[in-house]
Amino acid sequence: MSSQLSSTESRAPHTTTGLRRSLKRLDITAMAIAAVISFDTIGQIATGGGEAATWTAAIALLFLVPYALLFAETGAAFPQEGGPYVWVKLALGRTPAALTTLFYWVTNPIWLGGSLVFLAAETWDGFVFPLGSGTFADYAFKLLFVWTAILTAVVSLRRGKWITTTGAAVKVLTIALFTLTAVLYGMEHGFQGLADARFTPTAAGFLSLVPILLFAYVGFEAPNAAGEEMHDPQRDVPAALGRSATVAVCCYLLPVLALLAVVPTHQVTGIGGFMEGARLVFGIYGAASGPLLTLTAVMFVFALLTQGSAWMIVSDRMQAMAAADGGSFTRALGAFHPRLGTPVRTNLLSGAVATAFMLAAMQLAGGDAGAVFAVVLTVAVTTLLLSYLVIVPALVLLRLRRPDVVRPYRVPFGHRGFMTCAVLVYAWILVGSWCALFPGTLEALFGIDYAFDGIWGVSRTAFEAFTLGTVAVLLTVGAVGLRIARRESAAQGRTGEGDA
Repeated sequence: MSSQLSSTESRAPHTTTGLRRSLKRLDITAMAIAAVISFDTIGQIATGGGEAATWTAAIALLFLVPYALLFAETGAAFPQEGGPYVWVKLALGRTPAALTTLFYWVTNPIWLGGSLVFLAAETWDGFVFPLGSGTFADYAFKLLFVWTAILTAVVSLRRGKWITTTGAAVKVLTIALFTLTAVLYGMEHGFQGLADARFTPTAAGFLSLVPILLFAYVGFEAPNAAGEEMHDPQRDVPAALGRSATVAVCCYLLPVLALLAVVPTHQVTGIGGFMEGARLVFGIYGAASGPLLTLTAVMFVFALLTQGSAWMIVSDRMQAMAAADGGSFTRALGAFHPRLGTPVRTNLLSGAVATAFMLAAMQLAGGDAGAVFAVVLTVAVTTLLLSYLVIVPALVLLRLRRPDVVRPYRVPFGHRGFMTCAVLVYAWILVGSWCALFPGTLEALFGIDYAFDGIWGVSRTAFEAFTLGTVAVLLTVGAVGLRIARRESAAQGRTGEGDA
């Protein structure tokens, strides 16, 4: 294999011939920011109290930095359409790549139809227009939210990128407005929350926060799923990843600190934390506080929407590449629309999965939005982190087995630096995956009290049935997808022999 990856294994399948180069460095940076900065996780992180800020900073240094270095080098060296699917395929083969991609991809319709749509509906209901719970308006809003996000992924990337770029700008603006207002509020009324906040890190705080913080920080490689739609990925990917990672750290740490400074820790909730904090601090604006709060809520919901669409844009391309390459299900699923240049069939499949998951989640915990939000967010955390248990070793194998590939950017300190980063990242992912799948087990091992029902709002049985059940269903679906792909390949082989 040449240093330019010119072999057939590196090229996009013929079903992706409609691809057009439309992503420049700013677009890649904005897409990463739109996808990775998660409004739904800010409130959830802040529920950890003062030590949440401590762990946010610590994990940024000890996880995000080595993670960013690993994926900056790999993303620039292997800029093929499909990103992580291609990397795992080149390192481990088509079958592991297809299963890993399934877990990576399905995270996003689950997340869109779960925590994102529930947070958006809760915000709209509380700050813009009442929807109620389980009403026709509630269902209509959630369906509209899901399918608007899907349709923004269906349009051509040269148009769709402006939606995610606008979303990234709105997201940063909303966070900046909230943080600044919280500071002004604190200067006027005092930073009441800091009196209760305890910034000293604890083992209990670490075990509860590590899954959600890892989920918040991963995903900067996502734009690589559109690698062949970038103008100059080998130069732009490392630079864009570095910039977006820096912005992400600030956009998590600053609002969490601001939220904790003005809201007592026991009043911070995962689903309402950010906007409830905004309701409090916007009081300094007097008569203008109501309209300004409503505007902020609309911006908040729009940012959530573009967050979902950004992930649909990139993850659907990964799953489409797996299908088009003969790795999972039928190749027809991976076809890119000749005019739009998007995997429309996979986009529509994502919409169907998100809708089904939303309807299932509505039945969880008797419609308690807070409990649904926390549990479904954990399901998304679990499926995404499990995919990295395969992706990270694939990066290591690519570095060991393909030294001839040109690497425009390299991790500092060469091979030793790369391996050190890989070990650090993998250790974090292992701990985070376990804590997400089996919360409370490590706490029991270390003698830490853990009131499961009080923390999650559901019983352990219901929680594990939902999380482990989702993983089991995915493995079953993955096995079916592999079988379908193999049958189709075998049938095409027989057809080819007959034609010959």
